[in-house]
Amino acid sequence: MPRPDVALGQHVLPMAAGRVATQSGPTLAAADSTRIVVYGRGAHGSMPQSAIDPVVLAAMIVVRLQTVVAREIAPGEPSVLTVGSIQSGTKSNIIPDQAEIQLNLRTYSDQTRASALEAIERITRAECQASNSPREPSFELFERFPVTDNDPAATRRVAEAFTGFFGDRAGALGQWAASEDFSELADAFAVAYTYWGIGGIDPDVFDRAAAAGLVDQEIPANHSGDFAPVIQPTLTTGTEALVVAALAWL
Repeated sequence: MPRPDVALGQHVLPMAAGRVATQSGPTLAAADSTRIVVYGRGAHGSMPQSAIDPVVLAAMIVVRLQTVVAREIAPGEPSVLTVGSIQSGTKSNIIPDQAEIQLNLRTYSDQTRASALEAIERITRAECQASNSPREPSFELFERFPVTDNDPAATRRVAEAFTGFFGDRAGALGQWAASEDFSELADAFAVAYTYWGIGGIDPDVFDRAAAAGLVDQEIPANHSGDFAPVIQPTLTTGTEALVVAALAWL
């Protein structure tokens, strides 16, 4: 595959269909998923004194993890830590012997990323010690994606082309906590890249929600069960955006 001059990409987002938006610099977050297994000692539910309860241990870890963003990361430094899954036990009257926690971290800088990952491990180990866990917890990092850090010059070139073609339908994207592996294509060739968003929500629906300040409540986000981009003008706008961006170089 020959070395490209630039890498260009786009993604549909919960914005009004027909609109395109660009952003220079860090735009999409780095993502790190972690699978944590903590260990206890099983027993009958009627004899908790004989057990080390991993359900309670996991619950304490989840609560304490909420302080990572709230108390260990500077205000104004965007980051998100979400615990998406806790699995433990199979029956109401049996205390199990282990629990699994799956969490997801989103950050925009290497420093914050490293600090938050260290905090997750530190808090987990400390809670295990506090619960007298018989074994050290295990950690598995998976589904990791880099920050999408749009090249300023390439982004400016695309943004100017969008403004010239779309007019007031082109605007600023801002930072989103979603994540992408698109930048790995550009990094493999050591070339500049820019990645932008196109809207996929019926414009009337979106504008009504925006006017009422209810976008987060009423507009379905990507990957939710209700996210279904309208075919038009989403499809036409996406095609036009790719062509306009490419023609800024060709």
